[in-house]
Amino acid sequence: MAVVYNPIPTVRPMTPFSAADDGIALRAAMKGFGTDEQAIIDILTKRTNSQRQQIAKFFTEEYGRDLIEDLKSELGGHFEDVIVALVIPQVDYLCKELHHAMSGLGTDEETLIEILCSKSNKEIKEIVDAYERLYDRPLAEHLCSETSGDFRRLLTLIVTGVRDDPDGVDPDKAREKAEQLYAAGELKLGTDEEVFNRILAHESFPQLKQIFEEYKNVSGRTIEQALQDEISGELLDAMLAIVENVQHPPTFFAKRLHKACAGLGTEDRMLIRIIVSRSEIDLGNIKQEYERIYDKTLESVVKGETSGDYKRALVALIGGP
Repeated sequence: MAVVYNPIPTVRPMTPFSAADDGIALRAAMKGFGTDEQAIIDILTKRTNSQRQQIAKFFTEEYGRDLIEDLKSELGGHFEDVIVALVIPQVDYLCKELHHAMSGLGTDEETLIEILCSKSNKEIKEIVDAYERLYDRPLAEHLCSETSGDFRRLLTLIVTGVRDDPDGVDPDKAREKAEQLYAAGELKLGTDEEVFNRILAHESFPQLKQIFEEYKNVSGRTIEQALQDEISGELLDAMLAIVENVQHPPTFFAKRLHKACAGLGTEDRMLIRIIVSRSEIDLGNIKQEYERIYDKTLESVVKGETSGDYKRALVALIGGP
């Protein structure tokens, strides 16, 4: 059953807030001999991205300096990655992650799926606009050169903004689409991926939620079970990501965080990206879901995987003690 959730952020606007006071304090933390990392953590993890932009603006106007460049020159390693991710405008940060996923040898399909399959049409449009501004290249074109087949078609549909806006749910239409999915998959030999692509990329998230409910009535199985039988590879991963984000985003991101911390080594890039990008949305819910699924707190796992200022910054964002 799809779960309705009220998003709980772990980072909220600081009140009272003074960009000037914070800018002066950050400058003091980086001036002279040594750096006061704790002061940087205390300020930047407890302000929203919009407040951080105001601090960066003050920094430029007051000191003629670029806050991000100053931070980069004072910090290092994954700690620097977290702090810079906090200060970059959020949509630019996600574009940088997408660009990194498609640069160099091979493509990091998991990152493409995580970012693009979890977003509303409005968020996708912001990403598409920012990507072209930052890289002077359309995101759709870059995706087409790095992916192939039905997976490429699905991602291209998503970034071209074909998804309907959420303006209510039509139960009759949901039943009709559920029957189309059933006919394109379980009812035929082979699978008509195009039908799955079209419905999963075009319908709004609330409408998809209703379609998935209807699918159970039509076929007697969940949409996840059907997809796992009918689809494979990256296309399956992308479609399951859409299903999970339609039904309960915190579950999707809790599983991603678990993956980032499981096994040998830590997938730091994924860990940072999810904690930073969800902190003002629903990291509170993701924490609860993580504990429910894995019977461990997210804070305890992150503390076990990280160290030093890097650990302190992430724990501060998670809302740990």
